[in-house]
Parts: sequence; structure tokens; C-alpha cells
Amino acid sequence: MDDCLFCKIIAGEIPSQKVYEDEKTFAFLDINPVNHGHTLVVPKKHSENIYDIEESDWIAVMKTTKMLAPKIKEAVEADGINIEMNNDTAAGQIVFHTHVHIVPRIDDDGFRHWPGTPYKDRGAEEIAEKIRKLL
Repeated sequence: MDDCLFCKIIAGEIPSQKVYEDEKTFAFLDINPVNHGHTLVVPKKHSENIYDIEESDWIAVMKTTKMLAPKIKEAVEADGINIEMNNDTAAGQIVFHTHVHIVPRIDDDGFRHWPGTPYKDRGAEEIAEKIRKLL
């Protein structure tokens, strides 16, 4: 994609702090990190998000994420790691090139998780059935 920010980073047209690269994936530090070491793992082949990434590229991204997460945790002496992915604008996706966030977490870093909203009545059963029908 000619106008994709992450494709330009992968191609070296825009500078980045590359952490790792292999045949299918590229990982670099987020320029606006939650905590130091916040890394993005992207497939080299352009896809927009979880809906259209090829399975082999998704597997490669997950393998790279799994390999990097403990290394990042150790490098920045984090207390934990979040693995996150935003899909679509409503979910917070800003750059429409598939990417997974590896976010180092520090005890009391102030980053909060979203609040839960319990199902009412038979809500869980109804939603589960709708999902099963689409499989």
C-alpha cells in the first residue's frame, strides 16, 4: 500500500527503532508507548486487520510476538506484559495495517483495563448461540 505508514516503515522509507525482523514479520518500538519497550509486531505483507490477514501471516505474527514478549519483559524489567490488538476504528485502530502491541506493564503504572459489563438474564446464552450459528 503506497500510503500505509507501517508499509513505509517496513520498507525503510520512514525511520523506526527496529527490534526484530524475519522473512514475514517486522517489529519496532511504538513512537507513543504506554511504557518503555512497547513494541508493535506487523506482517510484512499488507493486510488491514484480523479480518483479512492471511493465516500464514497471522501465525508468523503470533510466533514473533511469543518470542519477543519475554525478551521485552526482561529488557525493560517489566512486571508483566499485555498483548493487544485493535480492529476497526471503534476498537481504537488508527493505522490500518495489521499489528499486535506488546505492552510492558509495571506495577502501579496507572494503565487501567476496561471495566466489565456482566450479562443480564440469558444474555450470555443468547450471544453464544448467535456466534455458534455463524460458525
